[in-house]
Amino acid sequence: MQTRIDNSRDKMKLRRCTVEHVFGTVKSWMGSGHFTMKGLAHVGTEISLHILAYNMRRVMAILGITDMMKAMKIIGA
Repeated sequence: MQTRIDNSRDKMKLRRCTVEHVFGTVKSWMGSGHFTMKGLAHVGTEISLHILAYNMRRVMAILGITDMMKAMKIIGA
């Protein structure tokens, strides 16, 4: 049992480093952290748009705007 607890602590540390940062960033972008829409379908759409914006911002930071636009043109063609 102790080994299982120790392993899960390591997994939680890894999760905090990779996943929690994303949700914290998105929550700060949203302002108060509350959704503006009501209903599961609408909230799902809202969080999807926030995550899409987060991912696009990351791509712009990594590739730059011109390379991102080139990649989007290649995919869209």
